[in-house]
Amino acid sequence: MMKLRLLLLIPVIIPLLYSCRATKHVGEGEYLLDRISLSTDNRNLKNSELKSYIRQEPNHKTFGLIGLPLFFYNLSNDKDNGWNRWLRRIGTPPVIYDSQLTEKSRSQIEKALYNKGYTDAIVTVDTIKHKKRIKVKYDVKSGTPYHIDRMTYRIFNDSIRKIVISDSTNSLVRPGKLFDRNILEQERQRITAQLRNAGYYAFNKEYITYTADTTIGNKGVDLELNLSDIPVADSSRKELVSFKRHDTYTVRDVYFITDYNPMGSSPEERYSIKDTILYKGFYILYGEKEYLHPATLVENCYIIPGMSYSTRMVDNTYAAFSRLKVLKYVNIQFTPVAGSETPQLDCHILLTEGKTQLVTTELEGTNSAGNFGFSLGLTYQHRNIFHGSQTFSAKFRAAYENITGDLGGLLSNNYLELSGELGVSFPKFLFPFVSTSFLRRMRATTDFTINIDYQQRPEYVRVISGVGWNYKWYTRGNRFRHHFDLVDINYVYLPQMTTAFKNNLDSIAADNPLLRYSYEDHFIMRSAYVLYMSNLKSNIANSAKQRKIYTLRSAWEIAGNLLYAISSLSSMKRSPSGEYEILGISYSQYAKADLDYAYTLNLNEKNALAFHIGGGIIYPYGNSDMVPFEKRYYSGGANSVRGWSVRTLGPGTYSGNNPLADFMNQCGDIRLDMNAEYRSKLIWKLELALFLDAGNIWTIKDYPSQPGGKFKFNSFYKEIALAYGLGVRFDFNYFLIRVDMGLKMYDPSRIGNRPWVIAHHTFSRDASFHFAVGYPF
Repeated sequence: MMKLRLLLLIPVIIPLLYSCRATKHVGEGEYLLDRISLSTDNRNLKNSELKSYIRQEPNHKTFGLIGLPLFFYNLSNDKDNGWNRWLRRIGTPPVIYDSQLTEKSRSQIEKALYNKGYTDAIVTVDTIKHKKRIKVKYDVKSGTPYHIDRMTYRIFNDSIRKIVISDSTNSLVRPGKLFDRNILEQERQRITAQLRNAGYYAFNKEYITYTADTTIGNKGVDLELNLSDIPVADSSRKELVSFKRHDTYTVRDVYFITDYNPMGSSPEERYSIKDTILYKGFYILYGEKEYLHPATLVENCYIIPGMSYSTRMVDNTYAAFSRLKVLKYVNIQFTPVAGSETPQLDCHILLTEGKTQLVTTELEGTNSAGNFGFSLGLTYQHRNIFHGSQTFSAKFRAAYENITGDLGGLLSNNYLELSGELGVSFPKFLFPFVSTSFLRRMRATTDFTINIDYQQRPEYVRVISGVGWNYKWYTRGNRFRHHFDLVDINYVYLPQMTTAFKNNLDSIAADNPLLRYSYEDHFIMRSAYVLYMSNLKSNIANSAKQRKIYTLRSAWEIAGNLLYAISSLSSMKRSPSGEYEILGISYSQYAKADLDYAYTLNLNEKNALAFHIGGGIIYPYGNSDMVPFEKRYYSGGANSVRGWSVRTLGPGTYSGNNPLADFMNQCGDIRLDMNAEYRSKLIWKLELALFLDAGNIWTIKDYPSQPGGKFKFNSFYKEIALAYGLGVRFDFNYFLIRVDMGLKMYDPSRIGNRPWVIAHHTFSRDASFHFAVGYPF
């Protein structure tokens, strides 16, 4: 217990011991900027938004307590050697208070408030100095803001006026709203995008201006939106002569240039055309090789000859071509056609071939109570196997965990898993008799897979093989992602098990034969639909710049319904156990539903709060009385309740006491997970996280071999396990590696025997280490 407490206190104790050195590099007459605070008298103003205008921030402290970057920097001295250079590189120098930047910050906040309509806002600054440290406080008195009293439109072009007025319900500028100049600018951009989507290619926001009358009293504003025609000047007299109406443009021709070199300095270096093909009204200009079929190019193009110009069709074309993994670079350019009777455009789509073949690896590991485990994944991809940007993939995964203790009578002293998968992905909705227009609307991907998974456990050997056919597509940009498994077939085969394990299964079957089903050969034919929803903006390179991020995953799965209908309608005979069979093997029938929600609140670029809640249920019916083992839920592990290693928690209050059966018994039909993390930048590429996890699994029925596992409404809340811990993350921008140490807080398996283990920790029993790639949620 003492060892555990010291381990948790190390990151806090060390910086505190050296806190007196924080001003080591602060010169005479200088002050270390220790803290900044901001207060306002207006609840409608967000402190976080106003703080973004402050030009100086104190040195970062992890969790607001541990200032490791400054601590490491202060360990260096004036000597120019490798040690000092390394300390200064990973550390950060002290932030010295600058009165000029403080005044500029004060002025910027006032200007921001002025633009939001608070023209009488006053911002004052107060400083508190103590030795070589200084605290700065900004105080905001907002005053009464201006608001829009009346909104009118001055648009001479009747066609444009009709478009703008018909969409006025979506306007950002309305009576009663604040007279916010930022919102006025956003409204200019919104109307511009609307008109460019309606064919007005040459329109830009500079044609939209506002006239504001602030003399009506009571802080009201009469606002007029002016949308002018195109001014035409006399070149000889250099003065404005007349105005020209805005015109809509249509697309005349579309050209694909497939061998474009964006680094070329001249047209000859940028592309070399060897062959030109006219396909379904589109011109395709090939270079040295025809690496993409014409049909692939046309099916992914939303810019159609003869159609009106629209920025939406340009965006859709970019999105469609971004799914073609063989392409490295895509650029769409428009050129007005000179001398045409009506405004027309020629479109050039410039394409650059990317890397065709790719090999990737993935590593994950855990260590629980001395049992070390890891997994290694290897993936090969060919991104243009049939010259239509179809992706062929071959995946291999090996997982191992060493088991210690009494292993007599077992097949081996480890868990070993070897799996492989072959797949082909088509960047379109592949189905008979599907039109090109339908393919453009769906923007789907079709995947075909075949896989095999060999699992060697101490008690048995199992082989799972399968084939799949599924679709993936997006709606509403990338906010909604859909995954539909049209058909997924799995065959589970157990060629070997220990005598003790078999006898244990037989003894279990005497009391509850349903559990034995999990370790018999069986067949699953399933369909599933998964919906992912997120507000994460794909154009933000660093997600920390987006303050609030949420993701929602909803999954639905059914199995065996079609086979059961065929069996029933064909009057197929049941087996002696009462089940229908396919080729002598019983098939599973069940329904499953899952829901997971995650929310991240970025407090600033270096601190974030993250939350997750999820649950699921699976229910057998028809041809099955028991859910297949591999479809049941388990708890514990790197992405669950991290105080337990994988598959060691639950169900309910169940306490494993039979090593031959625990792996089978610690699974269930209902799951609940709740997680919270506070993530804070530590130093260099390191991030620290404090987390709290809660959850468990339960069974739907009361099985004798899983006592205490059944879900009960009046007691399940007492069976929710709690864990807490500390994690270190290595953020390399493109991927993140994490090491989490979880500690049991409340163990439901010990109900009646001091379940609050936080009061009497045993490190070897109550701690679990997890190594993984990516955040847990």
